[in-house]
Amino acid sequence: MAEERLRIALSVYRGNPHSGGQGVYTAELARHLVALGHEVTVVAGPPYPDLAPSVELVPLGGLDLLRQPDPFRRPGLDEVTDWTDLAEVALMATGAFPDPRAFGLRFGRWWRRAGRRFDILHDNQSLTSQHARLAREGVAMVASIHHPITVDRRLALEAEGSFWKRVGLRRFYGFVNMQVRTARLIPRILTVSASAARDLGREMAIARERIRVVPIGVDETVFRPLEHVGRSRTLIATTASADVPLKGLGVLLGALARLPREVELVVMGPRREGAPAEALVHHLGLAERVHFVGSVTREQMVSIYAEAALAVVPSMYEGFSLPAVEAMACGVPLVATTGGGLREVVGGLALQVPPGDVRSMASAIAAVLADPAAAARRARSARQRVLATYSWREAARRTEAVYREVLAR
Repeated sequence: MAEERLRIALSVYRGNPHSGGQGVYTAELARHLVALGHEVTVVAGPPYPDLAPSVELVPLGGLDLLRQPDPFRRPGLDEVTDWTDLAEVALMATGAFPDPRAFGLRFGRWWRRAGRRFDILHDNQSLTSQHARLAREGVAMVASIHHPITVDRRLALEAEGSFWKRVGLRRFYGFVNMQVRTARLIPRILTVSASAARDLGREMAIARERIRVVPIGVDETVFRPLEHVGRSRTLIATTASADVPLKGLGVLLGALARLPREVELVVMGPRREGAPAEALVHHLGLAERVHFVGSVTREQMVSIYAEAALAVVPSMYEGFSLPAVEAMACGVPLVATTGGGLREVVGGLALQVPPGDVRSMASAIAAVLADPAAAARRARSARQRVLATYSWREAARRTEAVYREVLAR
């Protein structure tokens, strides 16, 4: 007998389809769960995910105070319509990251009205106090944690030399303690690699028997080689979903400064005027060699990868690294660090260097540029690894199995 259709609520406090992995994960997992026969409702804060027509979106609203190109903006009086909006403004005004807590307040109100119609709640790294309350009440629930946010906080603090700025960072990352407490209450935690599972146990004290590893996927029909595009011999491509120490863009810029002047870098991702990476570009004299192209569509990203001599993932830490898998799917040679789950994801099919090691990264990039034939052979094998290992359909199937495990309890 076929297993029953599930009614799934998928919550995410930010579903931006063009920055970071949360929006991509939400949209692709929802689409493939529907393809398996389930009903999926995504409940999201802004910026909202770009969903398939078969997936219902419940936009909860919010002030989106960190939106580009005007982060930390002051909303107009006409935008503040209720006490939750006021709380969101107050959190930002006192230096806190407001989105998770404000989303939680709105989500809690929505769930009280609509929650009874769902079989299971799947939270994508919101981990708010409202989700903790629902877990204590016995709501069937799982949560995805792509990597422990405690790592982001620690790396940001280590990179900041000013005492008062470290105080500000601790305030900004104040939501992390809420997320850790909530994660410990949720029956099953999904994460994306064995490395991330170990780190969740160490960083957040989540019992290993409550964690399930479900690697995420890539749409190989979009992320693919473009055989008609000629590959440059001197262009490097990277994605930067945020200009923060965790992503290692500063390390890549330092490596670029050690390479011949004809080598150039294109950076895909949100751009903020006056951000640390932009200041470093000018300090290193790289203004003519670094091209910030801002947020790009998936098709534009594929075109850039098709032209590039190699892609680089310079992250200090990644639970999984969707950028690495997308580059591998495009058949572009890859240089990556060994931070977090990157060694596991890449599977020996890229040149890898220790996180934060500028000299080693420059040497690895130079080695790829010096031997494009060997790099191309690795890249072809890397695409085959992606096709065999990282499928959204398989991710949805394994996620469904975890839902049924929770419901059987």
